[in-house]
Amino acid sequence: MMVVPLFVAIPLGLAFLIPLVSKFWRRAGDLVANLGTGAVLCLALYSIPLISGRPIVYSMGGWRPPLGIVLVLDGLSLLVLVCVSVVSFACSIYSISYMAKFTSKWKFYTLFMLMVTGLNGVVLTGDIFNMYVFFEIAAIASYALVAFGTEHEELEAAFKYMVLGSVASVAILFSIALLYAKLGTLNLADLSIRMGEAGDLRILAFTGALLLTGFSVKAALIPFHSWLPDAHPSAPAPISAMLSGVFIKVLGLYAISRIFFNVFGMKPVYSNLLIFFGVISIVVAGLLALRQSDVKRLLAYSSISQIGYIALGLGTGSPLGILGALFHILSHSTGKALLFLTSGSLVYSAGTRDLNKMGGLQERMPVTAASFTAGALSIAGVPPFHGFFSKLLIIMGLWQSGRYALAALAIVMSVLTLSYMLKVEKGAFFGKIREELKGVKESPATMLISMILLAALCLGIGICFPWVVKLLIEPARDVLLRGLEYSHTVFGT
Repeated sequence: MMVVPLFVAIPLGLAFLIPLVSKFWRRAGDLVANLGTGAVLCLALYSIPLISGRPIVYSMGGWRPPLGIVLVLDGLSLLVLVCVSVVSFACSIYSISYMAKFTSKWKFYTLFMLMVTGLNGVVLTGDIFNMYVFFEIAAIASYALVAFGTEHEELEAAFKYMVLGSVASVAILFSIALLYAKLGTLNLADLSIRMGEAGDLRILAFTGALLLTGFSVKAALIPFHSWLPDAHPSAPAPISAMLSGVFIKVLGLYAISRIFFNVFGMKPVYSNLLIFFGVISIVVAGLLALRQSDVKRLLAYSSISQIGYIALGLGTGSPLGILGALFHILSHSTGKALLFLTSGSLVYSAGTRDLNKMGGLQERMPVTAASFTAGALSIAGVPPFHGFFSKLLIIMGLWQSGRYALAALAIVMSVLTLSYMLKVEKGAFFGKIREELKGVKESPATMLISMILLAALCLGIGICFPWVVKLLIEPARDVLLRGLEYSHTVFGT
């Protein structure tokens, strides 16, 4: 169906169009980027009922797999596409006012649309080499966007991010080369079939370890996380929201889910590694977040901790655990993107990220304060916000799989999450306002619209939890539970 390639074609085409039209109209980037992300969001919502039966397989140039390149839209890819589309649309609206203080705004939108192109391509491609190509499109655009302010802090963070990202990319590319040398194919479905027929499992185990390492760097799981606490605070707020909201999920957790459930098969060694990385990410990053006074760095460590919950849920292999992990992808995407946008609002109006230099801003920035509260309660897992239901499902999945101690740990760390979110509330919004902040005003309307949209989703998805699970989360879970049957859905057998 022609709707599938549009997810890649629209942002890619607009990335080339924005520099051209911006020569004639300086504000063209605002209009074109928002129309583009809005169109992709409409496509994602339109596609939800289309995958109720078999997944949609689009063969490029009419060449059938495994000879040709295919795009596959199934329940898993659609869930992640919805997350990318919602967050990118909110961030593009937010950028209209926020990015006005930067020069060469059209360059920002060009890179932004290229990043969306790469993310959508990773989610849809049915070919592992093209997955790597889209990885690099998204990654290279993100390196430049982290450094967009061109100050010392931004350039240092972007360089560190680029070095670690390049190491991960080399590991992924090397593993792809080994797979092709051993199995003679790059199509994901065909790889799945040929792995079952391969005799020598040592090379496959080695490539699996390389891929898991590369994807874990992209996902910022501890101990592969060191790039993220610098990149998030340094990047412009809408890019921090994209990096935390969808980037680390698509290039990390989506890739892990697709490759290890549907191609390699989720063997005990992989699930145990995911649980291990998930646990140390939840605990270590949560404790580090508690010590931060920089609001964006605190949120960066919080992102690592919440990514650990998703890895933990996937590692259980239980239906409830996987359901919770996939739902947490959705809830964390919207909730953490909202928190980074509110932190950007604080920086925009108050001119600082340091909680020790804030206080009492609730009376000056009521919409920002209310939006942060909605995001914070969701991430901490407080009902009726959607983060409560996603964490509850993960905890139930741990209990279902007999991991009672890990279920208790997940509950305790949710309380810790609430404590560091309350630390931000107290430091930024409560108390008596400082003399130097009495002239602070609420952020511009377009920034507020984005925050209100995401805050409404945090609450609305929680209230509509049963319907969202049935329409969007269960089809994604079923893709993972079917495991290696993914090859049959692609080939139509």
